Amino acid sequence: MLGDLEPHEVRVRFPPSPTGLLTVGNIRSALFNWAFARHFGGKLVLRIEDTDTARNTAEGYRYTYDALRWLGLTWDEGPEAGGDFGPYLQSERMDLYADVVAKLMAAGRAYHCYCSQEELDQRREAARTAGQHSGYDGHCRNLTPERVQAYVDEGRRPVVRLRMPDHPIVFDDLVRGEITFLPENLGDYVLVRANGYPLYPLVNPVDDALMEITHVLRGEDLLPSTPRQIALYEALADIGVGSGRTPRFGHLPFVMGEGNKRLSKRDKGSGLTEYVDRGFLPEGLLNYLALLGWSIAEDRDVFTMAEMVEAFDIRKVNSNAARFDPKKCEAINAAHMRLLPQDEFAQRMIPFLTAAGVLAEPPSAEDLAVLRAAVPLVQERMDTLSESEEMLGFLFVSEDRFTVDPDAAAKVLTGDATAVLDAAAKALADVEWTTEAIEAALRASLIDGLGLKPKNAFGPVRVAISGRRISPPLFESLELLGREKSLHRLDRARRTT
Repeated sequence: MLGDLEPHEVRVRFPPSPTGLLTVGNIRSALFNWAFARHFGGKLVLRIEDTDTARNTAEGYRYTYDALRWLGLTWDEGPEAGGDFGPYLQSERMDLYADVVAKLMAAGRAYHCYCSQEELDQRREAARTAGQHSGYDGHCRNLTPERVQAYVDEGRRPVVRLRMPDHPIVFDDLVRGEITFLPENLGDYVLVRANGYPLYPLVNPVDDALMEITHVLRGEDLLPSTPRQIALYEALADIGVGSGRTPRFGHLPFVMGEGNKRLSKRDKGSGLTEYVDRGFLPEGLLNYLALLGWSIAEDRDVFTMAEMVEAFDIRKVNSNAARFDPKKCEAINAAHMRLLPQDEFAQRMIPFLTAAGVLAEPPSAEDLAVLRAAVPLVQERMDTLSESEEMLGFLFVSEDRFTVDPDAAAKVLTGDATAVLDAAAKALADVEWTTEAIEAALRASLIDGLGLKPKNAFGPVRVAISGRRISPPLFESLELLGREKSLHRLDRARRTT
């Protein structure tokens, strides 16, 4: 896998475009490259593919950097990190590409093609009809100077094509094993448009060569372009561009969504922003995405990123498509939430409670103490941090903003609820305000005194106190809320039933 490389010489890259949001497929590619580099003590290069200037946005660059940092996928070279192989924005490398193309032309490894689109379409259709390969047929490979001049006189503007070799291209894919592409299926392909604009099949290999990338780990959808890129690496080595080394390739399996269709960036659950907003932990999301094609052990799904780095082996990535399971993703995240130290869990809840307007920014010392005390009540019950307000908002919201969920009120605060709330208020009026004393008083009053089952006894109290039918443990919640607020809410609920 490393050949004659020393482990620290490993260099991989992640090349996103600043044209939209990162998807879970993008993130998995970034994660596998990051883990691969960290495993060997090599370097991860962040390179921005921003040659599509019409779709780039200023926000797109910042979003990319911030998203990767939120995930913890830090890069060793690239924008905002620097490095010896910059610039790391492709839009700033146009002169480099033009120089390489000129050298390829001079060496006969590339040539001008003057075929019009209509001519190409006609010849492709004729090849298909004859049952032959319908790729480019090499029409302009060996034009005479006279024919070239005739095309120029007609006003034709040529593209630049790479002269593909006439031998099979064979490579050992790190995920899929040996793959062979026959020359009859590999036509000379376009490097530069007629307007002089370089295309992806040119700029990516050129950047990989100049940045001395040793391994390319990318999506399965790019596999058809690999033989073309290998041919270009050989041509680049021939003209002295780069180290002369062709990177090792590993093509990662598709991520599938519902209905066994490839997960699209338009599908719900495919974009990173959704997981940030829902309060997923970066380590939880990354853990699940790592499972889409790789595992740390057959009987283990939950692991830290440090453990992944230590164990990661690209050769153990499954080549079969992986299905994205939202429920398992949430379950893995929940497992990571359980692993957090309680103080850290409290800190991660704060942004969601402040965003909901129930906790001041910054929180008071008193509210922080209540939050820390509440963590043990909810940490085992929550799957995402966005549940923070639903679970604990009632402890912090001001009384003038406190509301009872209408559905909970309609189902619970009816019938005998008034009697239950009256009895609860009387039982709690003078009790010592501890969890144990609160529980004893309510059980004596509602279960022993009124002869109610626990569900009927405590349900109305829970809704009155928290505003919801589901809340943290009731007696602990009452202690944290305090006597004054608790009695006030019981009285208000009693008067509205």
